[in-house]
Amino acid sequence: MQSNMKKLGILGLALALMSLSWRTDFDKAVSDAKVQHKLVLLKFSGSDWCLPCIRMEKEVFNTDTFSHFAQDHLCMVNADFPRLSKHKLDKELTKQNERLAERYNKEGHFPLTLLLDADGKVLKTWDGYSGAKPEEVIQQIKAINHGM
Repeated sequence: MQSNMKKLGILGLALALMSLSWRTDFDKAVSDAKVQHKLVLLKFSGSDWCLPCIRMEKEVFNTDTFSHFAQDHLCMVNADFPRLSKHKLDKELTKQNERLAERYNKEGHFPLTLLLDADGKVLKTWDGYSGAKPEEVIQQIKAINHGM
């Protein structure tokens, strides 16, 4: 009995972490953010060439601390611009990411992370990766949205 409970707990945690994965559909994330009363975290990354992007992903976004916070407060969207052909995105996703860059990242900065409200209004911008710890990023988000 206890073994089954452990398995269910591990399965629940795995499902929760899977739901935290970065989305690629911006419009769906914004729609979900409205319904769920969450903010949108939009990340512009070069996942296979941008070293600061890779560091920020590993040291902030992929941590348990950030994941647990994001689960309750954020709809996360990754606008990725990979360069290697083996990581090439499909045409529709590439077009969507280019439209997002035209709207939110005209200068082409990487990494660029934006906190948006559910209407797409920019609330905070992180340009580059400063080495901030996950707790610092969370506090910055909380300072903008006092209801968290």
